Amino acid sequence: MTTTQLIILVILGAIVGASSVLDEFQLYQPLISCTLAGAVLGNIGVGIILGGTLQLMAIGWMNIGAAQSPDSALASMISTILVIAGHFSVGEGIALAIPLAVAGQILTIVARTITVFFQHWSDRAAEKGNFRQIDAAHLLALFVQALRIAIPTLLASVLVGTAAVTNMLNAIPHVVTGGLQIAGGFIVVVGYAMVIRMMKANYLMSFFFIGFVVAAFTNFNLVAFGVVGVAMALVYLQLNPKYHVAPTVAIAGSTGAANYDIDRLDEED
Repeated sequence: MTTTQLIILVILGAIVGASSVLDEFQLYQPLISCTLAGAVLGNIGVGIILGGTLQLMAIGWMNIGAAQSPDSALASMISTILVIAGHFSVGEGIALAIPLAVAGQILTIVARTITVFFQHWSDRAAEKGNFRQIDAAHLLALFVQALRIAIPTLLASVLVGTAAVTNMLNAIPHVVTGGLQIAGGFIVVVGYAMVIRMMKANYLMSFFFIGFVVAAFTNFNLVAFGVVGVAMALVYLQLNPKYHVAPTVAIAGSTGAANYDIDRLDEED
């Protein structure tokens, strides 16, 4: 890894860390952050594959009240570095992403605890009408969140490939990494289940099960599945009477024009 790649990765880690609390550009999502990190490291294909898999795991993660979900931002950055720069397999990167996300969850709680100081500072500045201090408090709190990902990214980038880190990771028993991979598969299913339950689209579940059956008994790629999905959606829209309006005709009478349903006129005739 070159010095330029190291600097860009640290900056990217800071942006991803800040984005994880802004929720505006969604740069912390695994599919985006892994792809960008893979592009910096010169292997965008592996970044997309790793990010797509981690995205399925994190699709149902959300913060509810004071409860913090596992941190997908830290897991995405570190896993991409380990897979591309550390020459680990994608499966090993996915397995390591789970404990990394839990570690990131702890770092998130620590960072949010630190930012309480800036919140009180902002309150005192608001009482005095000092808008400059309010802006500074917000930016410094955001900087803490940026460091939450930037510092681990720097450490992972510097230490990856060294004998100590390599030996430590290789010392993890296969039964542990294999178990984490299986757990990752379960998390994907749970994530999908949470999203489907929130959608409350029971009338579309038949298409959901058809997709699973087709995936299990065919060799279609993602492009083919996309075409089949769009075609089924169009057929559904064409056949469902919910999306059709009965044509009407205007008939002039003594009191003015009135609209009548053509089907009703046929019945009367």
